[in-house]
Amino acid sequence: MVSADRLLAFAAMSFLLIVVPGPSVLFVIGRALAQGRRAALTSVVGNTLGAYVLVLAVALGVGSVVERSVLVFTVLKLAGAAYLVYLGVRAWRTRGVLADAFAADAAGHGGLRTFWEGFAVGVTNPKTIVFFAAVLPQFVDRGQGHVAAQMLLLGLVFNVIAVTCDSVWGLAASTARSWFARSPRRLSLVGGAGGLTMIGLGVTVAVTGRKE
Repeated sequence: MVSADRLLAFAAMSFLLIVVPGPSVLFVIGRALAQGRRAALTSVVGNTLGAYVLVLAVALGVGSVVERSVLVFTVLKLAGAAYLVYLGVRAWRTRGVLADAFAADAAGHGGLRTFWEGFAVGVTNPKTIVFFAAVLPQFVDRGQGHVAAQMLLLGLVFNVIAVTCDSVWGLAASTARSWFARSPRRLSLVGGAGGLTMIGLGVTVAVTGRKE
């Protein structure tokens, strides 16, 4: 299996990638600001499982196809970008009724739709696709065999770090949202900010990180 030094080196590199806000982090922050703590944490879970699907793809050999094909990579990237813009527009349009949504948070706001939205962002995150396709295989000791199992273990390490860091971001953002919730006007403003964050993120994903 994976040696301890390879595991620690991969964990350190993963942390450096994850701690810098990217599509996943900004999506969770936008969700926290627009909908609150429960939606943010549900998004984190969905996002993490979406990222692990990418690990499975790399372990099964699909990742190399995505990494080498400009067309496949671009399609995935633009699909994720378009979805982020759609979610941001929806959050912007409903910002005026966020006070009611906030009051209903305790009754179970979030749920399956929020989970799948997070999953969609995680599985189309271009930064994670490139990292898993290009970096993950480098930490596998092929001499030890069980290459797929090693990749799955390394991917699990990445996702444990990701779910921890993203949850911290989400909880911090949702705490700030509580202050805004004392005023309907403040809450409307923060809901709009969350929507604009996701729209801007979608545009950024679409125009950056092109694979030549």
